[in-house]
Amino acid sequence: MSQAKIILNVNGIEVIYNHVILVLKGVSLAVPEGGIVAILGGNGAGKTTTLRAISNLLRGERGEVTKGSIEYLGERIENLSPAELVQRGVVQVMEGRHCFAHLTIEENLLTGAYTRRDKGEIAANLDKVYTYFPRLKTRRTSQAAYTSGGEQQMCAIGRALMTNPKLVLLDEPSMGLAPQLVEEVFNIVRDLNGKEQVTFLVAEQNTNMALKYADYGYIMESGRVVMDGKAAELASNEDVKEFYLGVGGAERKSFRDVKSYKRRKRWLA
Repeated sequence: MSQAKIILNVNGIEVIYNHVILVLKGVSLAVPEGGIVAILGGNGAGKTTTLRAISNLLRGERGEVTKGSIEYLGERIENLSPAELVQRGVVQVMEGRHCFAHLTIEENLLTGAYTRRDKGEIAANLDKVYTYFPRLKTRRTSQAAYTSGGEQQMCAIGRALMTNPKLVLLDEPSMGLAPQLVEEVFNIVRDLNGKEQVTFLVAEQNTNMALKYADYGYIMESGRVVMDGKAAELASNEDVKEFYLGVGGAERKSFRDVKSYKRRKRWLA
């Protein structure tokens, strides 16, 4: 991590909703250029809020970054609009896919090119998306509402790629998908990272899958980072095995075991 160029640096941010609800508490993370970094944790841990703080989508939900800083390529970006961030190469794929139901798959993809002016580049990007997602090419004239969950997730990622991004913020890509489709989506993410040099920051509850494809991971609980490290090291960590991978390590712990509670509490100390 320290040897790679850092494309995104989040330094000690706090996020408050409605001026009173403290959601993130001193969150710091770094994303190296050309890497895949995972933010892991359960519901309510703060993963989505972290991504929305970076993409500046918080204001639509009456949230704001009140402390800390967010830098992209060395530039402070807290005051940039989401549209300005897209123009700089930062795009978020939101949780739940959010395709335009009444538009066709191809029309959905083309909405991602609204910042582009060169029709030749747009056509080339569309061909690239169809190369990575051949299923979308087959369904390109179908209304998004009548496609499967997996196809809609691919459409949402493909739409982000139409902006020609440097950094993609990917929120819960496995949500609601069958296991084989989750594997397919993550394989495509790895291909895009390796062949197109797209950097990914992925928020994901499926810890096992995320650590399989990521280079580095941050584990969040209750709005702060409680552990981070290389993906392989996290996958072999006894605490991570027990609380996130469903493996008890040397001896299986019960939720009623007070030692298990104390062990978990140690993370938040």
